[in-house]
Amino acid sequence: MDKFLIQGGTPLEGEIAVSGSKNSALPALAASLLTGEKVVLGRIPKVRDIRTMEKLLVHTGASVRHERGVVIVEAADLSRAEAPYEVVKTMRASSLVLGPLVARCGRARVSLPGGCAIGSRPINLHVSALERLGATVRQEHGYIEAEAPNGLQGAEVSFDRITVTGTEDLLMAAVLASGETVINNAAREPEVVDLADLLTKMGALIEGAGTSTIRVKGVAKLHGATHTIIADRIEAGTFLVAGAITKGDLKVTGCVPEHLRALIAKLHDCGTKVTETAVDTLRVRGNGKMKSVDMTTEEHPGFATDLQAQFMALMTQADGIAIITETIFENRFMHAQELARMGANIRLDGRRAIVAGARPLSGAEVIASDLRASASLVLAGLAAQGETSIDRVYHIDRGYEKIEAKLAGAGARIRRVS
Repeated sequence: MDKFLIQGGTPLEGEIAVSGSKNSALPALAASLLTGEKVVLGRIPKVRDIRTMEKLLVHTGASVRHERGVVIVEAADLSRAEAPYEVVKTMRASSLVLGPLVARCGRARVSLPGGCAIGSRPINLHVSALERLGATVRQEHGYIEAEAPNGLQGAEVSFDRITVTGTEDLLMAAVLASGETVINNAAREPEVVDLADLLTKMGALIEGAGTSTIRVKGVAKLHGATHTIIADRIEAGTFLVAGAITKGDLKVTGCVPEHLRALIAKLHDCGTKVTETAVDTLRVRGNGKMKSVDMTTEEHPGFATDLQAQFMALMTQADGIAIITETIFENRFMHAQELARMGANIRLDGRRAIVAGARPLSGAEVIASDLRASASLVLAGLAAQGETSIDRVYHIDRGYEKIEAKLAGAGARIRRVS
C-alpha cells in the first residue's frame, strides 16, 4: 500500500498546472452512454475514479480508447444496462449512469454508491426524480433497479435539497424524455454547466444551466460530439492553499478564477495575497502571519465542501480562533483527529470545528480517511517540521492526478513509497 513521505518547512515556488475536473469528467463519461455515436472528451484527468468509470462503460458494452490526449467513447451497443458492485464499489459516482441508462435502454440496474465514508449522499433524490419522469424504481439487494419500457416523460421536478449528482443524473435522463422537464432547486455548480454544454453539443435542448431552474426539451436522439473538460477547481483551490500554508509564492495555471471566488475571498480575509496574473492563472503569496477567519460550506457559489478539509489545515497556522461549519455532509471532519496528531488544536462540536491557532505542526504518521482529507494531510505535512508519513494515499489518487509530482515540481520535498 503506497504512502507519502513529506519533509515539511519548504515554501512552494514556481508554477503548478491544473488538470481537468474529475467531478466534471465523470458525468461527461456517463453522458456518452446517451448516444451510439462517438463522443470525444479532452482534458480527462488520469485519476482512479476515472479509470473506474471507464471500466463501468466497458462493462455496459461501450468501447473506450485513449488517443493523443483524448478519451473516445462509442456506445453503439449497450448489452448490459447495469453498474455492478464489483466494478463501482470504490466510487461515489456510480449513480450518474442511472439516468442515462434508463433514458437510452429503458432500464438500469445500478449498485448503490461506494467510495469515501464522508456521510450520506441520498440516492432517494435520484429515485424520486426518475419516478416523476415515469420510471418504476425499486431498491433491493444493494441495487437500484429502474424501468421505463415506454420511455421517460417530461415533468416538473423540485429537489427538496440541492444535489449536484442528482441534478446531473436527472439532466441526462431528461434530454431523451418526451416533452419538457423543469428542474427546480437545481445545483448551480460549474460542473453542471459543463455537462449541459456537452449535452447541448450532442443535440440536447437545455436552458438555465448554472441557475436554480433548468428547462429541458426532450429530443428523440442525441449525436456524437467533441468536448474539453473544464479545469478542476478543487485541485486549483488545494494548490492555492498549499502556497498559502507554506508561505510560498506560487502560480496556479490552467484554472478558472471565477470558479474560486469564495476561496479567494477567504484567503484575502486571512491575509494571503491572491492575484490574477492571466485569464487562467492565479498567483498566491503567503506572508509571515495569517489571522483566523470563520467559514461555512455552502452549495455553489458558496465555499465548496470539497475544500473544507484543506482550509482547516490552513487555519491551524492562523492566529486566533476559526469556526468551520460543515453544512453539506454530516461526517466530514475525520481529518481533524489526524491533524491533531500533528499538533493542531481542534475541537469538534457537531457540524462545527473550532480551530485554535497558530499552532506549530510536527511531522507524524497519519492515515487518510477520504479523498479531501488526504489533501489536508498533505498540506499539513508541507507546513510541518520534520517528516510526515501519510498512509492510504489511494484515497487521494481517486481525485488528484500525480499530486506528489506536481508539488515536487514547485519545491515540495514529497515522495511516494510502496
